[in-house]
Amino acid sequence: MEHAQEHEACLEQTQKYHVKRPIYNQELLQGQLRRRERTPQTFRQRIAHSCRCSSKKAKSHLYSFLPILKWLPRYPVKEYLLGDIISGISTGVMQLPQGLAYALLAAVPPVFGLYSSFYPVFLYTFFGTSKHISIGTFAVISMMVGGVAVRVVPDEVVSVDLNSTNVTDLFAARDAERVQVAVTLALLSGIIQLCLGLLRFGFVAIYLTEPLVRGFTTAAAVHVFTSQLKYLLGVKTNRYSGPLSVIYSIAAVISEITTTNIASLIVGLTCIVMLLIGKEINLRFKKQLPVPIPMEIIVVIIGTGVSAGMNLTDSYGVDVVGNIPQGLRAPKVPEIQLIPTIFVDAVAIAIVGFSMAVSMAKIFALKHGYTIDGNQELIALGICNSVGSFFQSFTITCSMSRSLVQESTGGKTQIAGTLSSIMVLLVIVAIGYLFEPLPQTVLAAIVMVNLKGMFKQFGDIAHFWRISKIELAIWLVAFVASLLLGLDYGLLTAVTFAMITIIYRTQSPQYRILGQIPDTDIYCDVEEYEEVGVRFSCIEQFFVFNQS
Repeated sequence: MEHAQEHEACLEQTQKYHVKRPIYNQELLQGQLRRRERTPQTFRQRIAHSCRCSSKKAKSHLYSFLPILKWLPRYPVKEYLLGDIISGISTGVMQLPQGLAYALLAAVPPVFGLYSSFYPVFLYTFFGTSKHISIGTFAVISMMVGGVAVRVVPDEVVSVDLNSTNVTDLFAARDAERVQVAVTLALLSGIIQLCLGLLRFGFVAIYLTEPLVRGFTTAAAVHVFTSQLKYLLGVKTNRYSGPLSVIYSIAAVISEITTTNIASLIVGLTCIVMLLIGKEINLRFKKQLPVPIPMEIIVVIIGTGVSAGMNLTDSYGVDVVGNIPQGLRAPKVPEIQLIPTIFVDAVAIAIVGFSMAVSMAKIFALKHGYTIDGNQELIALGICNSVGSFFQSFTITCSMSRSLVQESTGGKTQIAGTLSSIMVLLVIVAIGYLFEPLPQTVLAAIVMVNLKGMFKQFGDIAHFWRISKIELAIWLVAFVASLLLGLDYGLLTAVTFAMITIIYRTQSPQYRILGQIPDTDIYCDVEEYEEVGVRFSCIEQFFVFNQS
């Protein structure tokens, strides 16, 4: 009795509101609303309508395929140009060292990282719909490319009678074969992306949900880190790919730990410390600095100067970048006969690359109030990869770190991306030879420090534990499977598990029975509250989305 009185007193103390509207039934409501008249069409009529062409329709399709035709004539020079120039220079000084460094991940000579930082970046300006993302080399995709190249052309191909064969020629031949694998993979993944875009399959990215992508990229960061230990320590070990490759790589480094090149280790650790300090300064004084301090290009210049001045190669046996051919290469058709061997890998790389790009593009589009076209992004990436492959580029996608720099330094359009690609072009055609003494341990340091953000994703475990145990399970499966089975089989396992969870949540939704609190229009769970009236069931919705 006392409980009921307290309940009534509580209700009397609350504010009240009244809703006044006519009472409708279904017939009255339909009688007052005008229904849209729709003329049914046969399949033949729909096909004929879609094939009908007009000048307006042709112009719309042209603008959709080449977005630059729409925004470039309206480009506000006074408002945008200065910001794009500063942003382009800032991004360009990151493109150069990252292109060289991520080429090591792709298991190809560093100069091919420069090619991959020029052609695709320049092409994206014409076909992309995002104004802010920075296209080019990226650690995860480069690692996946390198895994395929090492599997198809393993290090064992040079483990023959080295006494009777020129070792330099053997390694050159191995690298040439790996380059062909990488560029053919770029061609095939580009064609897959292009076909998916033309067939309007941009929605496939929604199946790579946030916990799946973050778990996968965290495992990829571990793969990348372990692959760079050999360069940091200056030890000679084979590179592994496939299941348990992380374990094999760590075991190989440990077995050769006594042969560590001290000079290489000192240079690498010094660069790591400099890069971490530089990133911390950029983060703490973000508002005070007009542009971020380009620590990556600074350590590259210092490392190159120290290596050349002290002759680290001959005096201490430090491995360096080596020959960087001057000028652009003539276009060359990739080796088509490799396609059956790498087809499955190309599908995985194409989807992951698109997912990375469209996720970042959506973040910036939401922040700056414009929209992107997922299907056109697929087409743009497909053109960048497929056309770039004829010019010896390996597969590219959006880089998170460079995109943040391009946006934060005032970039408004992809003019900034074009300027950054021109800076890389100048290095290729004019001053590339200056970086030949650059120690590989410096590039390894750049790669390792850039993984800092991905390693922070281990904090997702606590986050998803609080939010959803199923989301946590997806993250853990994606991480463990990708870590132990390799990035390709790991991704397949993670996607399969994510689909199973979707089926489970569809078939076993959580629901609550709601009851009306007397004299109110408020409904609460009957299992939590005693005062209920009319009841009805409310089935809990679940959402499958790629948060970005």
